Amino acid sequence: MYKIRQIKYTEKSVSIQVYRIENRKRVIVRHIGTARTEEEKEALLIIANDFIEKVSRQLQLFPRQPSNNLLYLDQVELKGVYYNFFYELIARLLITIGYDKLKNNLLLDLVTIRIMEPASKLRSIALLEEYFGIRHRRQAYYEFAPQWLALKSKVESITVSFAKRHYDFNFNLVFYDVTTLYFEAFTEDELRKNGFSKDNKSQQPQILIALMVNKDGFPISYEIFAGNTFEGHTIIPVIKAFIEKYKVKNFTVVADAAMINADNIAALKKHNINYIVGARLGNLSADTIELIDKQQIRQDGKTIRLETKLGDLICSYSGVRYRKDLHEMNMQIQKAQYVIEHPSKNKKLKFTTAKGQKLGLNQKLIEKTKKLLGVKGYYTNLKEDEVSAQTIVERYHELYRIEQAFRISKSDLKTRPIFHFKEEPIQLHVLICFIALVVSKHIELQTSLSIRNFVHLCKKVTDARLKNKITGKEHRIRSALTNDTKIILSKLNLLT
Repeated sequence: MYKIRQIKYTEKSVSIQVYRIENRKRVIVRHIGTARTEEEKEALLIIANDFIEKVSRQLQLFPRQPSNNLLYLDQVELKGVYYNFFYELIARLLITIGYDKLKNNLLLDLVTIRIMEPASKLRSIALLEEYFGIRHRRQAYYEFAPQWLALKSKVESITVSFAKRHYDFNFNLVFYDVTTLYFEAFTEDELRKNGFSKDNKSQQPQILIALMVNKDGFPISYEIFAGNTFEGHTIIPVIKAFIEKYKVKNFTVVADAAMINADNIAALKKHNINYIVGARLGNLSADTIELIDKQQIRQDGKTIRLETKLGDLICSYSGVRYRKDLHEMNMQIQKAQYVIEHPSKNKKLKFTTAKGQKLGLNQKLIEKTKKLLGVKGYYTNLKEDEVSAQTIVERYHELYRIEQAFRISKSDLKTRPIFHFKEEPIQLHVLICFIALVVSKHIELQTSLSIRNFVHLCKKVTDARLKNKITGKEHRIRSALTNDTKIILSKLNLLT
């Protein structure tokens, strides 16, 4: 039986001790502290009772005041901080989107730490414990990770359902593009192949990622291809599979000029898929370029529409684009003239042409380029009575949103470089990054903050880990929410 002893040293000083009786002798178990005021005395008595409950589990005869929040600085040790506010916020967002239906805590925890501090999978497991106090066995990752690949289709379905509920996604407009992710290696295999690199890493193997987003830039779906796959060969199988999965009837895809060729256009028409794609005007015939030059009105926003084998060709003029194109053309002509005048630096450039053993200016190409200054082209099978030319131009310009998604994925979530060497871990890495991208883009769209700024603000709210030296119990005290974090919670509809 443990008891509390009060020893009065002076009129203003009382020592509080916990003791027990052994062999009819008083044995001091713990000196709690010395109080100099009545308030300090009451506080020390509460702590003494806490200690007795902890070491003996003995019940108190009379109910007393709970003391969980009563700590004195000289009686506690700071063990560090946790960032559980951030963890709880992301957890609520994962539930809001619907990823809790995956019923896989380790996978979602790896997504959370990918958003906060991208790292290798094993390092991420260590960071989960360091930042949130959440422990996962490393072996659990090796045991269960291969099973997660079967979740890709379910992840996509959950994402599409959320986009339909929250962003009014109805399949009628999807933006499509591809990017490359390189590896810190130089050995190829069936998936990791050398190819045209968008990261300027042509000497290193890579994979090709196809991504679809809605009009807001919210990710919808993704696919993985071997690194040497021509990007124009990806759009048909990806779009076709997506349409078949969701039984879509009205579908319009927006893509850049790299996706367009006669075979792709034929396939899109065959499957009743509407398209808006960029046109490479420089590849048009001389007659078509001459027609554009004669019909195009050189005023901002003015468009013309021509019928071609690849669909209606819409051309739009922009004064800003004209000045940019003119500057670039003049710079290229200057470089060509310099090379022509300095034979020691003889090399073929865009506006140079061979004249025997010498180079000269390609005047024909210069004249052709001048006719297209400030003009941008777009192919579509949507007719004028369905969608206006101006709307076609506006929709194509929204293609930049997919570039924003790639930026978040590559820069903020550090999807590249990839350090895995086997196909399963590579696919798993991309799956985790895709879920993290969905959450990150939702945060960005709702708060107008970059994901890095969002993480920075959330990390200002910390849980101090305080160990009570008397009881050995760890207490956590959360710092007050800042105004910025309250605004974030409000915009994400999480303020309760």
